[in-house]
Parts: sequence; structure tokens; C-alpha cells
Amino acid sequence: MANIKSAKKRAKQTLVRNARNTSHRSMLRTAVKRVLKAIEANDVATAEAAYKTAVPILDRFSARGLIHKNKAARHKSRINARIKALKVA
Repeated sequence: MANIKSAKKRAKQTLVRNARNTSHRSMLRTAVKRVLKAIEANDVATAEAAYKTAVPILDRFSARGLIHKNKAARHKSRINARIKALKVA
């Protein structure tokens, strides 16, 4: 355990940030999984609604640095392509 006051503070801040990042990452993954589940079920309306809720979450957390901006763009692009493919089929 740290002895210096600033090191103790940093350790506390790390715990708080790790908990927050874990929670946000979980929320992000859940949002993406909802869209993918709707796509697997061939439910276009639900997939589009879930996609509309997932996009702001992806954008928000990529802007904050939780995930890389290209990862967010990749997720959005691939999901959107799958939704469009469902509409055609």
C-alpha cells in the first residue's frame, strides 16, 4: 500500500475510474449485443431501434476515450451494413 498522500489519492482515483470504465464498457457491449440479437432474429424494426440507441453510446464513449474512435466507427458500419442486408433480403 502507498505511504505518500498523493499516491494514496491516486490509488483511490484509480479504483473509482476502473469501476466507472467497467460499468460503461459493459453498457456499451450490452447496447451492441441488443442490436446483434435483433439482427439474428431477423427483426428489422427492433434492430433499427436498438441501433439508434447504440450509436450515441458508441460516439460518447469513443469521444471520452473509453474505446478507440475507429472501433466505434467499425461497429457502427458493420451493424448498419447487416441491418441494410436484412431489409433487402
